[in-house]
Amino acid sequence: MSADVAVLQEELLQFLREDQVSNNETILYQHSKDESYHEGSLPDLVVFPESAEEISKVIKVADTSGTPVIPFGLGSSLEGHVIAYDKGITIDFSSMNKVTEIRDKDFLVKVQPGVTRSQLNKALKKHGLFFSVDPGADATLGGMAATNASGTTSVKYGVMKDQVQDQEVVLPSGEIIHTGSLARKSSSGYDLTSLYVGSEGTLGCITELTLRVYGIPEHVMAARASFPTIDHAVEAVISMLQAGVPVARVELLDEASIRRVNQFNGTDYIEKATLFLEFHGNEAGLQEDVAFMEEIVKTHECEVIHFEKDNAARMKLWEARHNLAYAYIHGSPAKKMMVTDVCVPISELAGAIRHGREKIAELDLESGILGHVGDGNYHALLMIDMENEEELKKAEKFNEEIVEYALARGGTCTGEHGVGKGKMKYQKREHGKALPVMEAVKAAIDPKGIMNPGKLVQTERSCGQ
Repeated sequence: MSADVAVLQEELLQFLREDQVSNNETILYQHSKDESYHEGSLPDLVVFPESAEEISKVIKVADTSGTPVIPFGLGSSLEGHVIAYDKGITIDFSSMNKVTEIRDKDFLVKVQPGVTRSQLNKALKKHGLFFSVDPGADATLGGMAATNASGTTSVKYGVMKDQVQDQEVVLPSGEIIHTGSLARKSSSGYDLTSLYVGSEGTLGCITELTLRVYGIPEHVMAARASFPTIDHAVEAVISMLQAGVPVARVELLDEASIRRVNQFNGTDYIEKATLFLEFHGNEAGLQEDVAFMEEIVKTHECEVIHFEKDNAARMKLWEARHNLAYAYIHGSPAKKMMVTDVCVPISELAGAIRHGREKIAELDLESGILGHVGDGNYHALLMIDMENEEELKKAEKFNEEIVEYALARGGTCTGEHGVGKGKMKYQKREHGKALPVMEAVKAAIDPKGIMNPGKLVQTERSCGQ
């Protein structure tokens, strides 16, 4: 440990316990990477604060010395968001994992940032409520807010930014602010809540969230529909949305992904392009919605549709979808998974996915395509030999080509994974003259550039360790 880091540690120990500050090699390594393919980097120290006040003191120390600060939830990010490329202090939120208040009559809940999605839903269930955003991974809610996560239910309930009503945030100066209120809407001042949702830890640390929650549906039904091609499946989704069918979830898996699902889960799903669907509502309305959906998918040559009505069967269906990444990893243990996503207008989705499949075939990559197609977002999973330069170049080429395709059609380089380190190079292409405005916001709030440097937008750090 360098002399500078030793001094920094001593300063932190003035107000934190010894078990809250670590330079243990294993702890540093665990916080040096996320679930992406990006190269890791060890932070200097990892701290485990238990309150916003302790985080404020940590950041004040960092501000004085110009030390980078990297917020860390569970490390499930996919674009290098939590990797400490400039060293510094990683703030681990695992000790801030309490559901602090459930306001059931307001359909609101207050949580600390280390609370996970499943933990929150377990606490809400006895109140007849649930939290809607389901990205697949059991991520922390602070991390989900930081990346504006979405997921399988976004077609009905919206993404993370639609659920966050207020945040407690520690600024890079150490000052603690609130970005919103308990009111459902406001016309007062700049919308700081939306600014911090998706800011990826570059503007401060989120230390509390006030989230919107929903009543558990009276009835839920899931379905699995197989189609001859991806185009048929995507066009069926577009037709359902145009017809106003109230789908709660709709996920697409291509033939290669269904094959991996079967191998990993021991299922016998038909190995063709498949939609996983779910409908929420009252019993009578649900029957009408499902009947209408059946008519629509048949016009798009749906070959088989299978319904899951009981809870255990539905859970098995969505577990298969959520475990898809692990199915690929298990099937190719010698390779590393690269996951990328883009989002396009719904009208461009079929073409975007077709383009993605064509590029995968051209480059001869081991991969699958899936996504939350109800909102125009699709993902590609690529299994890469990290020691094979040719494969790495192919994967990078594929990523660039699908991003360029999306941007040329009014889309975005990432629908939910976020920018992190991996997609910073596309920011100028996507945002043009708006990018300097973002950089100016970053510079105004974080003038020393200490908050998660090297992520989201490129700014110069004015002071270093």
